[in-house]
Amino acid sequence: MMYTRIEYIFIHISFLMLFLVTLPNLINLFYEIDKLNHFSKNSMIIAFLCLTGFMTIRCFQNKHLPIGNSYESLIFLSWGFSLLYPKLSGKSQGGLPGAVLAPSATLIHAFATSSLPREIQQSTSLVPASQSHWLMMHVTTTLISYATLSCGSSLAIVLLSLLRGDRDNYYFPNLEHNSEKRICLLNPCNNIQRQIDAQSPPYSLFLNSRKCQLINYLDKWAYQAISLGFAFLTVGILSGAVWANEARGSYRSWDPKETWALITWLIYAAYLHTRINERWTGEGPAVAASMGFFLVRVRFLGINLLGIGLHNYGWLA
Repeated sequence: MMYTRIEYIFIHISFLMLFLVTLPNLINLFYEIDKLNHFSKNSMIIAFLCLTGFMTIRCFQNKHLPIGNSYESLIFLSWGFSLLYPKLSGKSQGGLPGAVLAPSATLIHAFATSSLPREIQQSTSLVPASQSHWLMMHVTTTLISYATLSCGSSLAIVLLSLLRGDRDNYYFPNLEHNSEKRICLLNPCNNIQRQIDAQSPPYSLFLNSRKCQLINYLDKWAYQAISLGFAFLTVGILSGAVWANEARGSYRSWDPKETWALITWLIYAAYLHTRINERWTGEGPAVAASMGFFLVRVRFLGINLLGIGLHNYGWLA
């Protein structure tokens, strides 16, 4: 009973801190306020420590990492977002990573604590099939990949919306409309001085320069986050295949979650290929990364909560 009370306190304090962090990060998209930045970082540290305390208690109770059901997996995912927050928000431009990570952690935390049934939220022992030394490597690397891939894909969605919003706004005014005079969408800042027309209005130049820098920034961080998440996803898929061979005698059984895992891996592999290939830039890689955002949610939430296949956490079904 004492452990349950402490878990309850940790989980609600962490949600309160995440909720309080969300609004300041959205404000920082438009106005840089040092006090809000300081408050956000301290609040996220408190949320991270509370979530770490919750998982530590669950680990002490059950003698295994707290990733045995949908509730624990969602809390672990929220913890992953809070872990990424200091690294990305510390180097942010305009607070954009924080505005992505904080709401994501808050929404996942809120869904886990308010939507899932009480019986799923309870601490339980692992089923015999999950009592393996492969559990930690497979599940933790997969969940970390969800967090990093979701962050990268969210940034790519913002990038795609900028690229498609008004393409003409990404060129400097008074320039001739030929390919040599246009500003590169994904690497504009290196060409600004060479491409600017001397008669261009200074205010317009400033606005376009800011847009170019934002596009470069989004592309850079989306690529780095997805590259890291792709590596974790690859390790998760390979370790899961080895675990499946030990438990069932086959590396792959092609149940729904394994099939969607392969589709997700292929989409992100396509993104990295197009991103590395400099001949295809702009919307192509951003579209592939944006597709991955929805595939991760289908694989993690949709299949888990429907309770279908061998990876059955169950709820709606």
